[in-house]
Amino acid sequence: MRVDSDKPNSSSNGTRYHANGSSMPSVQKNLATVASNGYSYSMNGHSSSFTNGSTALSTKTRPPTFFGHDREEVSRLLIQALNDLGYHDASNRLVQESGYELETPSVAALRHAILAGEWSEAEALLFGSQRSDDGGGVSITNGSHHDGLVLAEGVDKDGLRFLLRKQKYLELLEDRDHGGALMVLRQELTPLHQDVGQLHILSGLMVCQSPEELKAQASWDGAQGSSRNFLLAELSKSISPSVMIPDHRLAALLDQVKQSQISRCVYHNPTTSPSLFSDHVCDRSQFPLQAILTLPQSDEIWYLEFSHDGRRLATCGQDSTITVYDTLDFEVRYTLTDHTKPITYVSWSPDDSKLVSCSFDHTAKVWDMSSGQCLNTIDHGEQPVTSAAWAPDGRSFVTGSMDNQFTLHLWDPSGGNIHSWTNKRRVQDLTISPDGQRLVTISPEKQISVYNFVTWEEEYTMQFKSDLTCVNISRDSKYMLVNMAEELQLIDINNPTETVRRFHGQKQGGWIIRSCFGGADENLVISGSGDSKVHIWHKENGTLIETLSGHSGGCVSCVAWNPADTCMFASVGDDKKVKM
Repeated sequence: MRVDSDKPNSSSNGTRYHANGSSMPSVQKNLATVASNGYSYSMNGHSSSFTNGSTALSTKTRPPTFFGHDREEVSRLLIQALNDLGYHDASNRLVQESGYELETPSVAALRHAILAGEWSEAEALLFGSQRSDDGGGVSITNGSHHDGLVLAEGVDKDGLRFLLRKQKYLELLEDRDHGGALMVLRQELTPLHQDVGQLHILSGLMVCQSPEELKAQASWDGAQGSSRNFLLAELSKSISPSVMIPDHRLAALLDQVKQSQISRCVYHNPTTSPSLFSDHVCDRSQFPLQAILTLPQSDEIWYLEFSHDGRRLATCGQDSTITVYDTLDFEVRYTLTDHTKPITYVSWSPDDSKLVSCSFDHTAKVWDMSSGQCLNTIDHGEQPVTSAAWAPDGRSFVTGSMDNQFTLHLWDPSGGNIHSWTNKRRVQDLTISPDGQRLVTISPEKQISVYNFVTWEEEYTMQFKSDLTCVNISRDSKYMLVNMAEELQLIDINNPTETVRRFHGQKQGGWIIRSCFGGADENLVISGSGDSKVHIWHKENGTLIETLSGHSGGCVSCVAWNPADTCMFASVGDDKKVKM
C-alpha cells in the first residue's frame, strides 16, 4: 500500500488497495506515528533526508515485479524485516523511497487499541460500526461509518468477538471489578453462543480470591504480561494478510526455504542451521554409517537408553542386570544386579540423577545414579512391569504392567503412589510428551490410548489391526512414532485420524522391535529389525536412507540416538552385543 493514499495503488492480484475498501477519513492521514509488529515508526507525510540530496523516486519508474514477485509485497516484507532487525531509519527510508506503507492506519489503530485495552474501539476497528464516541486512544472512526478490516475468507466473526471479550472479562476480574466482569459474561460473552464449556470455566473464575489465583486458574499472565500481544497475534491470523502482514513474515519464509532444503537433503545431520548464501547438501561421508565399537555382554540385550546429557548409556535384557557405560571411554560405570528376572526397560530422570528399571520379576526399581544404589522397589502385581516414563519436571514417573488389575500408575521418586488409572488395558509401552501434557500407552490388544497428563483423563483410544510394540513422542510434542508389525507410522497426536507418514523396510514379525527419532532436529527415524539390521529413514519424506549391517544374528531389538551427539547412535540385539 502506498504512503500517499491519493495516488493510484498497485497490489497483489492486480487489485487497487484502499484501507478497508474505502477512502481514509482525514483523521487517518493525520496519524503521525503508528506501531507495527512491536515497533514504532513514522509515515504518512514523514519527510526524510536523503544522502547526496536525492529525493524519493516514483514507483512509476520501476517495474511492478521483482524477479517474478509482486514489488509491493516484497517492499512491505522488507519494511517489516528492517524493523524486526532494529534498522528503523532504514525502514523509514524504504517507506519513503518505495511509496509503500507496511500497514494502513486502520491496522495501526487496531494494534494500539488492543495493546491499550480499549476493547470497544478494537471491536469497532475490526468489524466496523457507526459510533459517535471514540472511547479514547487512537480513533479512526471519527463519528462516521467504518467498514472494518478485511478478514480472511470463512472467518467466524463471533469467535473473534469471543476472544476480545474474554480478554476484557479476565482483565476486569484481575482489577477485582466483579460487577463489570459479570455484565460482560452475561451480556457480551454468553449471547455469542460459543463453547459452553469455556463459558462454564470462565464463570468459575469469578470465585478466585486474588489476581494470582485467577492467573493460575486461567493459565493467563494478566494485562501487563504477554496476553494482549498473544491476543493480537491470534486475531491477526484471521485478518487478510494483504492488510495485516503476519509478524516476522520474512523470517518465516526464510525458515520455509531452509526446511525445504533440509527435507531434500538425504543425509542432513548437522547441528548448525544451513546458510542462506548457498544451497544446502550434506555429504554421505559425514553420516554415522559404520560401527566403531562393539561392547559384548552375557545374554540377549532388549533395551538401551542414553542419559539426557549423553554422557552415560544404560542397557538391560535377559541377564537380569543393568549395565551403565560412560560414553567418554565406554568403560562400565555400574552393573546393577538387584532384579531377579530379565529387565525389559530403563528410563533416566530428566536431570539424570535417577534411573527407573522394569522387570519380569513384577517390580520397578528406582536407582541413585551417583552411587549405583537401589533407592526403592515398587511391587507391581502379578505380571511383568513393561515400561516407565518420567514426568518432565522429574517429580514423578509412570509405570505400565501386563497385569490388567494393576496396569498403569503414577509414583513419586520415593515409591509413593500418586494416581492409579482404573482402565483394564495392559501396557506394552508408554511415553510422556516433553511438554507434560500427554501420556500415551500401547497395549497387546493393539490399542493406543492417549491421556491428558494434567487432568489424568483419557482423551481417546485407537484400535489397530497390527501388533504394536513401541511408541515415542517427538521433541515438539506433536507426533507419536509407533512400531507395528508391518511398518512404522508417524501420527499427529492432536489429529490422530490421519497418518502423517509411513516407514517401510524393517522386519518385525512377532518380536518386540523398538524405534526412535534421531539426528539433528529429529529429522531421522531409526529402527531395529528382525533381519539383524538397522534401518534409517528421512522423517520428512519417508525415504529409506540406509540399511546398516553389524549385528551377527537374530533381532536388533532396540536403537537409541545420543541426544548430545548427533553423530552417535547405538543398537542392541539378540547377538548379545552393543554396537556404537
